[in-house]
Parts: sequence; C-alpha cells; structure tokens
Amino acid sequence: MAKQPTVLICGGSGLIGTRLQEILRSKGYRVTLLSRSKTQGSDRFYWDPAQGFLNIDALNANHIVNLAGAGVADKKWSAKRKAEIIDSRVDSADILYKKLTEQKSYPQSYISASAIGYYGDRGDEMLTEDARRGDGFLAETTERWERAADQFQKLKIRTVKLRIGVVLAQSGGALEKLSMPVRWMAGAPLGSGKQYMSWIHIEDMCRMIVAAIENKKWTGVVNGVAPEPVTNREMTERIAKMLDKPLILPNVPEFALRLAMGEMADIVLESTRVSCEKAQNDYGFKFSYGDLDSALRDLLRDKNEDGGESANDGAS
Repeated sequence: MAKQPTVLICGGSGLIGTRLQEILRSKGYRVTLLSRSKTQGSDRFYWDPAQGFLNIDALNANHIVNLAGAGVADKKWSAKRKAEIIDSRVDSADILYKKLTEQKSYPQSYISASAIGYYGDRGDEMLTEDARRGDGFLAETTERWERAADQFQKLKIRTVKLRIGVVLAQSGGALEKLSMPVRWMAGAPLGSGKQYMSWIHIEDMCRMIVAAIENKKWTGVVNGVAPEPVTNREMTERIAKMLDKPLILPNVPEFALRLAMGEMADIVLESTRVSCEKAQNDYGFKFSYGDLDSALRDLLRDKNEDGGESANDGAS
C-alpha cells in the first residue's frame, strides 16, 4: 500500500485549519500540526516562531500549509499589536524556510494564507491577482506576508499564496458577528453600506486549499473568494431575509465605528470587490457555494434563537 502523503498545517487550530484537518483526513492524508503547546505527539510538533524554534521532525511532510498569524480583528491596533500581526506571519514563514534550508529536504508545495486586504479600499473596481497593492496597514501587512512566502520559490518549491476573503462559517468568524445583531433585531449596514465584501464559504475555502495541494498547476497568487461579491448592505439584508428578521435601525455611521474600533474599523469599512476568475478559469475550480443565498442557507440553518430548525431551511 502506498504511504499516505503528509500535510503539515501551521495554524491548524483556527477556523480554517480545524475544518481543513477533517477534510484532509477524510481524503486519506496524514495531517501533522505545528503547535505552540508543548504537549506533543506523533502528529503534533512544537514551534515558537518568535523565538526561532521549530522541531525539525515536523518538516518530514509532502506539503506545508501555513495559516499561522495573529487575528487581525482580535484586538485594537496599537503599535504593539500591529507589530504582532505582521511578525506572526513573517516569523512563521522565516523559521520554516530557515529550517528547510538547513536540512535540505523539501516538500512538494508550500501553500500560504494571504488576504484580500492586499488590495486596500478600492470602491467597485473588480480586482484580479494582477491589481496593484492598495494602501493602509492591511495592504502593507499582506505584502510582507507574501514576500515571506516568496522565499520558498528559491528552493524550487511550488508556492501558492491564497488571498483569502471574508470566510463564512456556521460557528465563529465573520458570519457569527454579522448575524448576531440581526437575530436581536439590532442589525444594520455599517458605514455607507456600499463597501464591497468578497466572501467565501469555509467548505469552498478548504476545498481550494486541497486543490492547491493536489493540482500542480496552481502557483503564485490566487484569490480565495466566491464568484458573488456583495456590498455590506446586501450582505446584511440577505442575512436578515434568511433569518426572517426586520432591519429597522439606520446605518451605523463611520465615525461611531472609528470611535469604537479605531483604525481597525478599516476591516469593515474598506471596499474590496475581488475576482475569482483565475481559480475558476485557469485551474477549473468549481464552487459548492458560489452564490450568497446558497451559502447563507447552508450556514444559518438550525441556528435560530431557540436552537430549532429555521423556517427558511430547504433544499439548496
């Protein structure tokens, strides 16, 4: 029997990494993890990128998926927090590259998370992978993140940088934050509501990572978004419709968001309308949830207030 291919996931305890592990194992892969917990096992290895430490036994893998990075929306963006956000991404790539170079044994592919924050605030411009870098902290962070990933090409490792959009999942992540006020009839568009949100269902995001592992044609930057970017107003209205809740409050003004969130309000106020044509047309990726209504129908089912089945549930 052929040996199971091994995928090493860095940042495997997050929203994407947790589901990705399940999908990979169901497809017959051996999944190993790099963890900051010192409790180790046959499939879990210790690392501390900030201190330059990594258990090199972890690098005996056919593919590396690096999802590591401090959450951009977890805390306000002080100067210290900004440094943590950037360093956590760059340091994780740097230590992997350094240790791979030292042992001269390389994986077949290096799949790095990136983000559509690269493009900055661009109104209704449709953005492909060739679009210029935008302005602001998110764009700067993403550029440095991708530059760290580019090192692996020096080792002739096929490198894919997935610019991930707003990941929609049933528990955790953006959808939970967006739907909660709607459930309590306190939902409202943010700012003007005209800013574009380029989203992707978590299942499609994980399937895209698997496709990048399995298809050797995948290389360079690929946008990880669904085919239907929508404005913040459209997103809010369609969540409300799916939950059968009214939207009775006026838009949350930008100044209030800035007051509450500081510079971090860029996350919800910047408009980023992103194309997925490269994934679809160049690599033949097929989305399971290509339109927002089917994604919301799947993710918001069984999530009404009393824990029962939503009245809007039905076949996709």
